[in-house]
Amino acid sequence: MSRINNVDVDAMKKFASAIEKDPGEAIKLKAINGRWNFEEGAPQFSAEVEYPNGSVSVETDFAPFMGGSGLRPDPVSYCMFGFASCFSGTFAAVAAEHEVELKSLEVRVENPIDLSSPMGVADRPVTEGMNATLRVESEASASKLEEIRQLAHERCPGVYCITNPIPFDSRIES
Repeated sequence: MSRINNVDVDAMKKFASAIEKDPGEAIKLKAINGRWNFEEGAPQFSAEVEYPNGSVSVETDFAPFMGGSGLRPDPVSYCMFGFASCFSGTFAAVAAEHEVELKSLEVRVENPIDLSSPMGVADRPVTEGMNATLRVESEASASKLEEIRQLAHERCPGVYCITNPIPFDSRIES
């Protein structure tokens, strides 16, 4: 049962076992080092995003109405991409853990954004919340898929990040 839904179930079990023996194994530092670009006509921000087998250059640019040129996805789009991939990945992993094979899995994430506060016009919440809709094809029953969705909702780091206050601090170094 090594791979189900393109998820290495044995690797997940091995990692869970390592965490049970040493809870410190669960802590993984994620870091991004990015640069603001001052060159006109170029995307405003870029970063090398590292992963276990390499790195990839990622660029972002605000929409023209926010002072950018719209040359790349904006930062919130990347945030939503990260959430969508995290939630669908957690769903696929939980399904694999339960030996439920998926024929297809698609996710749509929607997030109405109110840009009044970022623009300094009004003090309103930037968002009232995000919604995710999963489209799933599987031989599993609707109730089993719902059980998997609920477990994915409980376990997904992305869901945790958008539903719990996360302490944030910033500073300037010279």
